[in-house]
Amino acid sequence: MITCYLKYIIDAHKVPEFEEYARRWIPIVNRMGGIHYGYFLPHEGASNIAYALFSFPSLAAYEEYRTQMADDADCLATLELEQRNRSIISYERSFMRPVLQ
Repeated sequence: MITCYLKYIIDAHKVPEFEEYARRWIPIVNRMGGIHYGYFLPHEGASNIAYALFSFPSLAAYEEYRTQMADDADCLATLELEQRNRSIISYERSFMRPVLQ
């Protein structure tokens, strides 16, 4: 299993717009073979930091998801939404693997 960890720098004045973007991605990832653990939005502390975590069975499965995104209407609509809203300033993407007993 590989987990994608995303750290977003968002526009603190556009948290509702980012939340709409986030809500759209959760079912998309799940439909395309991943397990989405959710988005985590600012509450206390920094007002412009958000996180997301989701897993795929392997890096190859994640890469297949990325390929499928290019032809998926829901993905394209969500990306267009963010292009209009401009709630994301930047993001960092890391891949991690779990340590299991």
